[in-house]
Amino acid sequence: MRFVRFFLALVLTVGLVWLLQTPQRIGSTTLPALGTFFNPFSGFWQNAEPVAVFSSKNIQIPGLLGQVEVVYDDLLVPHIFAENQEDALRAQGYVTARHRLWQMDIAARKASGRLSEVLGARTLNIDRVTRRRGMGFAAENAVRGWSKSTEGMRLLEAYCAGVNAYVAQLRPEDYPLEFKLLGYAPEPWSPLKTALLVEAMAETLCSGENDLGSTETLDLLGRDTFDYLYPEWNSKQQPIIPDTGQWRSVSTFSAPSTFSASSTSSAPSTSSAEDYILGSNNWAVAGSNTASGNPILCNDPHLNLTLPSIWFQIQMHTPEQNCYGVSLQGVPGIIIGFNEDMAWGVTNAGHDVADWYRIRWADADHTRYLLDGDTRAVELRVEEIKIKGEASLLDTVRYTVWGPVVYDHDPEHPLRDCALRWATHDEPAADEMRTFLFLNSGKTYDDYRRALKGYESPAQNFVFATRTGDIAITVQGKLPLRTHEQGRFLLDGSKQAGAWGGFIPPEHIPAMRNPARGFVFSANQHSTPPTYPYYYLSNDFDDYRGRHIFDRLSAMKNATADSMKTIQLDNFSQRAADALPVMLRLLDRDSLDAEGRKIVAELTAWDFRYEATATAAPLYEAWFDSCYLRTWDEMIILREQGRQVSLPERWRFIELLETDPENTFFDRQDTPQRETARDVAQDAFDRMLRYFRENPERRVTWGLFRGFAVKHLAQIDAFSRLDVVVGGHGSTPNAISRSNGPSWRMIVELGEQVRAQGVYPGGQSGNPGSRYYDNMVDAWAAGKYYELLFLDKPDAIPAGREVARQTLSPQ
Repeated sequence: MRFVRFFLALVLTVGLVWLLQTPQRIGSTTLPALGTFFNPFSGFWQNAEPVAVFSSKNIQIPGLLGQVEVVYDDLLVPHIFAENQEDALRAQGYVTARHRLWQMDIAARKASGRLSEVLGARTLNIDRVTRRRGMGFAAENAVRGWSKSTEGMRLLEAYCAGVNAYVAQLRPEDYPLEFKLLGYAPEPWSPLKTALLVEAMAETLCSGENDLGSTETLDLLGRDTFDYLYPEWNSKQQPIIPDTGQWRSVSTFSAPSTFSASSTSSAPSTSSAEDYILGSNNWAVAGSNTASGNPILCNDPHLNLTLPSIWFQIQMHTPEQNCYGVSLQGVPGIIIGFNEDMAWGVTNAGHDVADWYRIRWADADHTRYLLDGDTRAVELRVEEIKIKGEASLLDTVRYTVWGPVVYDHDPEHPLRDCALRWATHDEPAADEMRTFLFLNSGKTYDDYRRALKGYESPAQNFVFATRTGDIAITVQGKLPLRTHEQGRFLLDGSKQAGAWGGFIPPEHIPAMRNPARGFVFSANQHSTPPTYPYYYLSNDFDDYRGRHIFDRLSAMKNATADSMKTIQLDNFSQRAADALPVMLRLLDRDSLDAEGRKIVAELTAWDFRYEATATAAPLYEAWFDSCYLRTWDEMIILREQGRQVSLPERWRFIELLETDPENTFFDRQDTPQRETARDVAQDAFDRMLRYFRENPERRVTWGLFRGFAVKHLAQIDAFSRLDVVVGGHGSTPNAISRSNGPSWRMIVELGEQVRAQGVYPGGQSGNPGSRYYDNMVDAWAAGKYYELLFLDKPDAIPAGREVARQTLSPQ
């Protein structure tokens, strides 16, 4: 009996040890090994950050040429003082990894298609498509191009070595919390991982295209109706670079031979006009328009908002430069910022640099394809996708002269026989990696232009200002040379004539310096008017923010930093101002009951501002969306049937409401009578009334109606901010949606002493256990800014604002 009890106790003990040391799968969720996770010496307890973030101490780092001083201010911004640029970048890699290591790791994994190694089979499809789109291929080409600059690679490798110096010092108990939750260890950093993050940003900002949707819609509607509903230029728009006669001597580009579009079969919809646009704003105001006489530069890039935040504030000081701004984790240098002489910022240019080519296969195994009557062999790239807890998947991707055949693994996918031509796949210029390093140390307009020469992807609108008075903006990137409408539709991949004609020459890239109006600006609108001699396209050029910002800047004299804030925080919607008066005119008010008339009165009094406290904004939004969707019911029916149909842009819909209310598309398919815009507006209003009557809990202010959250990258609610109520809308300068918005607000006044303010919705630390993890979210939501400490020496930090100091020394 004693032996039996001993045996049972032994079995239970072994089982408990196994249970505590083995990750457990419950449904689709895998829990970490609980014993390891709750270990008081190495588990998550070690991630609770003490009040003193870390003690001031001397840290030895291999490869440093001299001593580096790092001073942390009360926002946990590191101010790096180094004796040379290489040491400054090595220190940047070290301190970035110190605060954002897991964010860097998971971003590189996503960009390389390696999520399944740590998350299991649930991310397999994401990894597979990532690899098949050629993200790794593009990153390898990027490193190959960068390697042609010996100096550039030396600096990049110094940054990577700084990251790895921090990783090498870690013990398991020091790992960031997410590594412990997911049960894996950090890896060394490399130039390839930096390239992957650059390609990930390119995918976010310049992989948009609607070739399939446009092709299907053209086939269904015919050319005349397609041209009427889908014009490419909104005449109310204010382009980034106006026509001042600068292109008169430039001939319009034409290809040596014609290209041909390719038809497509039916397919599920992948885009719509109601999709949120990744928008951003930037502008520079000349001293002639400011109260101080100094130029002021502003930037607020709008991206998906996450915790940890996409940006990391940092100052880097060497004998050659003194620069402050925000960096991207894993990428050396400062992306948006300023130094003692100049400031710069970026918004997405939005140009379409990706086309799909229909491949005509020459054999049943799809190993050869036709090109100008001859056959070409595909190049095979075998991708091994490791899957946690399962055998690896070997996936073979076919590469053609155009690029990878992305979806041929899915027989139901409408692009299964199409190859992707994407500009970011190309090997970049050798100095592309140093673009921002050149900007960090620049002083003059000529320095700014030289810095941009090597920059290719993703195309950006680089705004610029100097302390000496220059302001400028350049639409910089590698932009394809196209004939009219080339790339708007699927292209015939069996004809070389469908290829791009190269890229727009650098000297013809749209740019402007010191305009008489006293400002330059961009808000993701068209780069130029139609008189520009080169054809370009996009599916998401802004039509509203740019118009309002232009009006604000045109009317503003004696501008100050505070007046710049009012533009960045402006919740006025030009789209609502265009649409609502038209909708109200179409409404039959005599048919409304008392509640309906009350709502009309509230809408009539609305100032078109999506303030968090606005009560009319939800009413308008529900009415407008219903009106829009009821108009395009024919197309929505087709989409529900699996057809790929693009809905007309909303600016065109508003224009039709006003100028063509009898258009046949206002006629509903589910009624025998012929409807007009007036009928659609009335029906949509009645539906809006019924919705709020049946859902009284939704009759709330705009901030509560729309909702907003800053989610943790792993979608862990406990590590997210779900309690933030804000105004804004995708059509307002303060472009906020449920999860997107201004990721960094910056205002820089370039006087004798540079003064800057900034804020982003997060914190410097990537550790959810740190008080610096989300300490700026509330200030950001309230429209407040922090003074950015721009130091000229380590001991210049104001009293009470230093929280830590570290010395990095050669090992």
